[in-house]
Amino acid sequence: MTNRKKLLNDPVYGFISISSPLLFDLIEHPYFQRLRRIKQLGLSEYVYPGALHTRFHHALGAMHLMGQATATLCSKGHQLSEAECEAAQIAILLHDIGHGPFSHVLECCILEDVHHEQISLMLMHDLNRQFGGALSLAIQMFEGTYPRPFFHQLISSQLDMDRMDYLNRDCFYTGVAEGAIGAERIIKMLDLADDQLVVEDKGILSVENFLNARRLMYWQVYLHKTSICCESMLVQILRRARFLARNPDIGHEPIDALPDFMLFLRGTISLTDFMSDTTYLQAFTHLDDYDIWGCVKAWANHSDLVLATLCRMLLDRHLFKIMLSTEPFAPTLVDELAQQLRSKGLSDDELSYFLVEGQASNAAYLPAIDSIRIKSKNGYVRDIADASDLANIGALSTIVRRHYICWARELAWEAKAKQV
Repeated sequence: MTNRKKLLNDPVYGFISISSPLLFDLIEHPYFQRLRRIKQLGLSEYVYPGALHTRFHHALGAMHLMGQATATLCSKGHQLSEAECEAAQIAILLHDIGHGPFSHVLECCILEDVHHEQISLMLMHDLNRQFGGALSLAIQMFEGTYPRPFFHQLISSQLDMDRMDYLNRDCFYTGVAEGAIGAERIIKMLDLADDQLVVEDKGILSVENFLNARRLMYWQVYLHKTSICCESMLVQILRRARFLARNPDIGHEPIDALPDFMLFLRGTISLTDFMSDTTYLQAFTHLDDYDIWGCVKAWANHSDLVLATLCRMLLDRHLFKIMLSTEPFAPTLVDELAQQLRSKGLSDDELSYFLVEGQASNAAYLPAIDSIRIKSKNGYVRDIADASDLANIGALSTIVRRHYICWARELAWEAKAKQV
């Protein structure tokens, strides 16, 4: 019989234990194995060459931290059953199973208001059917309907195991030392008050560091200006490919893609579509980063100049130029950049693919949505903003917005190609 309790060697935590046969079987399932082919940080490797880790790595790491968290709570006298501990690990293991290629990019430009957590839940229900109801408790915890709310807080909150792992892991693989958060100490400081997750007051400094690290990682990694450029270019590639796939009679050669990907290019799929027809969910489980990159490489030689140019630029790292501002850009600046691109031979329709405006936002802590609670030695519980003497805790709860404009400043050779 196959040994279904295994140890994995993780570069961040060392040995990770797969503690039950059910966890092993879920990891072996094709739905979960697909996460090996989806990078955790999308196109951040264009900025940080080491950022090549995957959603697969992250999910295993989050499962490991969940095991540590439940063990900590048990060690402090709280009664957690073996079934509850296993269900919590299952829920966090599968929390990202609904991510599509490049994590968030497909979500915003191919699907229609369908969040990856909604797809994760649908896939969890499908797995529950396949495993004879063994995931029912995990699904309750994931949805937040289980009577002990701290389990959902460990899965999805402002101090959950998801954030603990991705900050730790992304810091490790990018080399951005400011992202180090001391996850092990925070987990050791976890406790419960009225079945709500709290942190012992001696862990305040670690939580303060966690919030600061999260803010820094957003601006230095997740919303890095070069990452924004790369993602904007990929979005425009998919936008153009979708236009060509939906308008096959305008005189260009057909768009080529694998059938499952083509299904999403030809039609914008809504949550209702997913729920009413299992074809879409099954097709989604076959999509990964390789589908997109294979198409980008093929489309670099497509007869449509807009699509081919964008693909060649991304493949060769000839990226858009970007400007950032705390205020919206003046219309005169946008008009000036548009005129520069028109002078290279772009039509107004083509222009929209090479001049992109947008907005990035970040808040390290949002107490109005879900607070981080600190428990004093006498049992009094208060918000981290009240418990901390750090002056900028309040500032961390402010949503910071940066406007950006990306444009293809280096477009001369594409214009020459058009004239030929």
